[in-house]
Amino acid sequence: MYQTIVFLPLLAALIAGLFGRQIGDRGAQVVTCGALIVSAVLSWVAFFQVALAPGDHSTHVQVLSWIVSGDFNVNWAFQIDTLTAVMLVVVNTVSCLVHIYSVGYMSHDPHIPRFMAYLSLFTFAMLMLVTSDNFVQMFFGWEGVGLASYLLIGFWFKKPSANAAAIKAFVVNRVGDFGFALGIFAIFMTFGSADFDVVFSNVSNYTDHTINFLGMELDLLTTICLLLFIGAMGKSAQLGLHTWLPDAMEGPTPVSALIHAATMVTAGVFMVARCSPLFEYAPGALDVVCIIGASTAFFAATVGMSQFDIKRVIAYSTCSQLGYMFFALGVGAYGAAIFHLFTHAFFKALLFLGSGSVIHASSDEQDMRNMGGLRTKIPVTFWMMTIGTIALTGFPFTAGYYSKDMIIEAAFAAGTSVGNYAFVLGVLAALMTSFYSWRLVFMTFFGESRASKEVQDHVHESPQVMLIPLYILAVGALAAGFLFSNNFIYEAGYEDFWAGSLFLIGDNIMYAAKLVPAAVVFSPLVAMILGFAGAWYCYIYRPETPTKFARSFKFAYNISFNKWYFDEIYDFLFVKPAMALGQIFWKKGDEGTIDRYGPDGVSAAVVRMAERFKQLQTGYLYHYAFAMLIGLSAFVSWFVMGGQ
Repeated sequence: MYQTIVFLPLLAALIAGLFGRQIGDRGAQVVTCGALIVSAVLSWVAFFQVALAPGDHSTHVQVLSWIVSGDFNVNWAFQIDTLTAVMLVVVNTVSCLVHIYSVGYMSHDPHIPRFMAYLSLFTFAMLMLVTSDNFVQMFFGWEGVGLASYLLIGFWFKKPSANAAAIKAFVVNRVGDFGFALGIFAIFMTFGSADFDVVFSNVSNYTDHTINFLGMELDLLTTICLLLFIGAMGKSAQLGLHTWLPDAMEGPTPVSALIHAATMVTAGVFMVARCSPLFEYAPGALDVVCIIGASTAFFAATVGMSQFDIKRVIAYSTCSQLGYMFFALGVGAYGAAIFHLFTHAFFKALLFLGSGSVIHASSDEQDMRNMGGLRTKIPVTFWMMTIGTIALTGFPFTAGYYSKDMIIEAAFAAGTSVGNYAFVLGVLAALMTSFYSWRLVFMTFFGESRASKEVQDHVHESPQVMLIPLYILAVGALAAGFLFSNNFIYEAGYEDFWAGSLFLIGDNIMYAAKLVPAAVVFSPLVAMILGFAGAWYCYIYRPETPTKFARSFKFAYNISFNKWYFDEIYDFLFVKPAMALGQIFWKKGDEGTIDRYGPDGVSAAVVRMAERFKQLQTGYLYHYAFAMLIGLSAFVSWFVMGGQ
């Protein structure tokens, strides 16, 4: 069953990619959608068998022997436990719905087989990552999702902005991947193996070990965990390595939903959770994870409040919600982090696909300033987006209410300075999340239409093939929280559910999180209400308020609107110096030295010699006879002298 779950998307990708012309657009859609439906159904079967059935049903599935070099032996195998089962459900369910949605959304695209093949390839790479039982196999999947994201973000490769966004995503992720690779090297050098079981079972033997780096004695496990976390920062777009994520919106909307909800950006969260036995013995690294996560949650929320591209607002929301997941990991609330990953997949995919329905209805318009009044024209999309919004903002008894509130309570329950830091920024981010989420709804669906008359005349509801995935995701956004909260985060079923797939030293912080003061419990709810009230006041009751605020607080507004100038800072620090250095190497090194004295110099010498030899070709017979006579004389002289 597990081989089918993992390799069926790969088979579909190969068929659609290699034989797309033979089977046609419809054939590629049927093959890829059919394969993902089967994988998704089997993933839910595995989830109920492994995670929800009483007892420990973890297992290893050997696929083949992969790398054998001396004592280094890496198998291609699947580690199936509760953490894997949860990720299989998330990845395959969302990917299946995205595939089906794409049938309608991409119906007019001339390259449908290639697009469907890329989607399935992306899914396979993520499945390889979450089922891996060693770091080498995980790195294979890690790089696979990076490659697939590059192909999908730049799918419309004739657009310069799409190519630039794809390259940016690829380059920024290489920074994180370099750190991740160094972490894997350090793990192998320390433990002599890349297998999870071997590494995790021997971590406690290295708690006091140090490593010398540039004359400094550094804690070994902390160094390894920080290197691994750098990789997570790149894949999951944490502060500093986040700049690629908003630009990834250049890809088709189904790509955005897949990247942001189920695959690439969740890889870092999954990796840290999988490596909990390492991080638990490196509390300093966990503090860094917590600080970076909380800072990312706050930063991305501030930016989301001022953006006008409907997809970019949701993209910064993803960045912010990933920050919640990481600071939950940082305080040891691993179950809450994975639960938020689980619930977030439903409502974030719903929001992205809903935004795609809005764009589809509005003649490919993405600027919310050119929308408005759409709730009566596309009512189904409006209600789907509203459900996604209330789940994201943590409305009581929706999915986000259970997972995000538990993260905030766990941060407070940690009782540490970094935990308090995460709690304060988490509450502030919750307020801003509510504000920008309802701002999106109000600007898009309420008020008078700001679109041109031509666009207004063509506004229409999406076809059912695009709406059916929204219905299914809406059920998850509403019900996933109360259906599974007892298993993921509450004491009643926590231990049986996770069955050791998440490692903890000491007491489970989520038990303490249920004992926090009422003010802490209700703080996310109050923040959500205040955010909603602020958005209603600014965009319904007093729509002139945002313009007045932008003029009165121009400095703060510009920081938010320009994304804290991260792109400009990186352009100044890295891009321009690199281009200037490239100019020097190009002009002085390549053209001035290599070309001058290499191929250009040789060719110039040949040309000069040819010019001189050409002068000998006069066309007069007596010149040639004279040259032959000189040559014959020289030969006879050499022969006579040589004979002596």
